Formats: sequence, structure tokens, C-alpha cells
Amino acid sequence: MGLGKFLKNLVEGLMALCLLGMVLAVFGNVVQRYFWGTGWVVSEELSRLLFVWLVCLSATLAFGEGKHLGFDLVTARLSGAKAAVLRWLSRGLIALALYYLIDGSWSQVLVGMDSRSPVMNYPLALGAAGTLVMGVCMAVLLVLQSWNELRGHTPTGQAPKAGAQA
Repeated sequence: MGLGKFLKNLVEGLMALCLLGMVLAVFGNVVQRYFWGTGWVVSEELSRLLFVWLVCLSATLAFGEGKHLGFDLVTARLSGAKAAVLRWLSRGLIALALYYLIDGSWSQVLVGMDSRSPVMNYPLALGAAGTLVMGVCMAVLLVLQSWNELRGHTPTGQAPKAGAQA
């Protein structure tokens, strides 16, 4: 198994654990409230933290697989140099957005190191770290995708070039 497949399986496993934790926290809280009139105090904070990480991990995985939300109405109709220019322009804009995401997330992590959640008392940096990890991983994936295109490999979601091996 290659490194890419291993990392994909690892991320999918972490996503499954986040979802399982959310289901157990919320469902367990509902059952306790219904039957005993009480609940887990940590349920809301835990499920919110797990949801943040679930969203960040799944967005990163979708980006890496080329399944992230995209708008290709124009680029799908183009080929050759025009399509390549628009792809590189798009990558530049994505890189700029990722820069701002990483910079802002890092600032939130630093602020969150000294702030604690009211119930579970975990550092709030743990929540902000989800977007930081997402931004860094997406930036690495963007560089790898760009490198692969420079080497002549087909970009994700694009048809193979004429005469190219699939």
C-alpha cells in the first residue's frame, strides 16, 4: 500500500471516529434527558469539536481527490493553453485563499492556547487547529497537484491529453 492510500485510509478512519463520537455524545445525551431528566454536560462541546474536525478532514480529503466544490462551466469547454492558464490562475487564487486561512488559523491557535472551553476545559486552540491542519494539508496537496501537472500528468478532473496513456 502506498503512502497516499495509507494517508487516505487514516483520514477516513479519523472521520469515522469523529462521527462515532458525535453520534454517541448526542444520542447518549438525548437518551439521558428523556429517561432520567439529566444529560451529559460535555455533550455539546464534544460534539461541536468533533464536528469541526470532521468537516476539516472531509474537506481536505475531498480537495485531494478533486471532488471539492468547483465551478468549471468555462474551463470544461476549453482546452490547450487557455485551459492551462485558467487552471494556473485558479491555483494562484486557491493558494492566496489558503495563505489567509493558514495565517488566520495560526493566529486563532495562538489566542486559543490561553483560552479554555467552559465545560471540558480543553484549550480552544484545539478547535482552531482543525482549520490550520486543513489549510496546511490543502496547500501541500495544491503543490503536489501543480508539480504533477508540470511533469505532464493529467490534472484531476480533466480528460487525458490526446495520445497520452491513461
